[in-house]
Amino acid sequence: MKTTGPKNPKKALIYYYVAAVVILLLLNALVFPNIMRRSVTEVSYNRFVTDLEEGKVSVVQEDASNGTITYQALDENSKERIYQTAWVNDPDRVERLLEAKNPEGGEVEYGGVIPTKTSPIMNLLFSVLLPVLFMVLLGQLLMRFMMKRMGGSNAMSFGKSNAKVYVEAQTGKTFADVAGQDEAKEALAEIVDFLHNPSKYNSIGATLPKGALLVGPPGTGKTLLAKAVAGEAGVPFFSIAGSEFVEMFVGMGAARVRDLFKQAAEKAPCIVFIDEIDTIGKSRDNAAGISGGNDEREQTLNQLLTEMDGFDGSKGVIILAATNRPETLDKALLRPGRFDRRIPVELPDLEGRAAILKVHAKKVMVDENVDFMAIARATSGASGAELANMVNEAALRAVKQNRRIVNQSDLMEAVETVIAGYQRKNKVLNPREKRIVAYHEIGHALVAAKQTNSAPVAKITIVPRTSGALGYTLQVPEEETNLLSREEAFNKIATFTGGRAAEELIFGSYTSGASNDIEQATRLARNMVTRLGMSKEFDMMALATVNSQYLGGDASLACSEGTAEKIDQEVLELIKSAHAKAMEILKDNVDKLHELATFLMERETITGEEFMEILNRQPEPTAPAQQQLPG
Repeated sequence: MKTTGPKNPKKALIYYYVAAVVILLLLNALVFPNIMRRSVTEVSYNRFVTDLEEGKVSVVQEDASNGTITYQALDENSKERIYQTAWVNDPDRVERLLEAKNPEGGEVEYGGVIPTKTSPIMNLLFSVLLPVLFMVLLGQLLMRFMMKRMGGSNAMSFGKSNAKVYVEAQTGKTFADVAGQDEAKEALAEIVDFLHNPSKYNSIGATLPKGALLVGPPGTGKTLLAKAVAGEAGVPFFSIAGSEFVEMFVGMGAARVRDLFKQAAEKAPCIVFIDEIDTIGKSRDNAAGISGGNDEREQTLNQLLTEMDGFDGSKGVIILAATNRPETLDKALLRPGRFDRRIPVELPDLEGRAAILKVHAKKVMVDENVDFMAIARATSGASGAELANMVNEAALRAVKQNRRIVNQSDLMEAVETVIAGYQRKNKVLNPREKRIVAYHEIGHALVAAKQTNSAPVAKITIVPRTSGALGYTLQVPEEETNLLSREEAFNKIATFTGGRAAEELIFGSYTSGASNDIEQATRLARNMVTRLGMSKEFDMMALATVNSQYLGGDASLACSEGTAEKIDQEVLELIKSAHAKAMEILKDNVDKLHELATFLMERETITGEEFMEILNRQPEPTAPAQQQLPG
């Protein structure tokens, strides 16, 4: 990546200061002397004589060498000013000066010194103080400019923590704002109770864990839970991201850790929350060979470990941290006495999703007849952040349709928007592609409907989406399950292959439309063999390990090359068997396949009820030929 800015910051800084000195010298030579000189007005000799006769002149000074006469007199506003005129050989001038009177009626001072320069105080101000102030301001501007070029405006704020401090309950969050995480709230409620009633625990000799680690996938509400704890306890809340400890200067991270814990000790009882702690808490073994064990992250981690050992937990300083990569954290960070409590913040279940939807629905105008449980069933595997986004998308859809209330259709469309993207109304499929896509999607739905242990079909559409899908089939399970049987997994693979099987059966060929189906079928089949123990060949042998389980990381094989070949062969057999099953189902129901595909091409979108009504409809019996009765 190309970097901007000077390659040698010190050399550039010298150039800047040389330019500043040159500018300062020019100011001292040209600008400041003119500023410090008093204003002198040039007038004619006649004006000088007139001022003498009118008694306005108080002091007169002649300079024959320069050929000038300088005098001090009153102007039209009766204010003293300095005037200057040309020296004229006037023999009567001395006599006029002796006879003239000053404004006070006394004699005119002849040959006195007229102050044409400023006072010593003004001279000090302009010659010393202003240049020094100018240099200081210029130096500050240059330093800020250089720091921005070198890594940010806070690059020179050594040792200062960037933690955001929320005093008392200013987080604005309580446990009422958190839904779908009852187990996590119950574990954190103990911390809140300790901050409210520490004597109850101290009397029995119990000590609260110094730190609690919130682990879970992104968007599940880890940061929200930490803020809710502070809001419930009514104590100061320090919030900082792990990345803010690491800067370009060595030792800054450790200094910021010291400053953070110093501030926390001063405001105890309080809560310190470190978000994405895996940024500074990664295992030191991983980086020892690269940096020699002396890099900035390791110093920051060592200082964090020292600070957590050094403070007294009984004073009410609670350390909360969040991460979605707990497997990368250093073991010393997780030992008892530091982050000795691990609180999982998992994806919400069915009831949790419904509760989350209700919490976010309070912020918008929602129809009282909305069935949040139906929306929750359609959003299996969604996080709290995704559910909040769905509610917002539903509100935006209602606004687009000039309605002030969000209804059920808005929420269902929002679910589809988050899953498959927005409808591409300007993308028009040609009749051939439309027919292929219709048979493809009906193939999925028909295979799913004719199998046991399969989720019911809720919607089928052939309207293209921004995600790239030309259509999709939505299945919504009637109830949420936590266990997956081998039969259910195999049926899912068969459903994935149903679209391709329909193309083969009807058109005798196939297209690229099944690319996503192939990926999902292969992933599920491979997991059945390598991770779920659903293989006759390998029994309960673990053949793969999952990397970053909370980030949806893929599994990496942990076996020999020979075993890997056998795994590939068994995965292939699973997919072939499922493909054959799907083809058999479609052949047995080819009439319904044609009928449903024709109906879908006409409507473009059909509901699960319409699909099942046509599927279960009995064919009309053919009327027998009428026989003519004998007369």
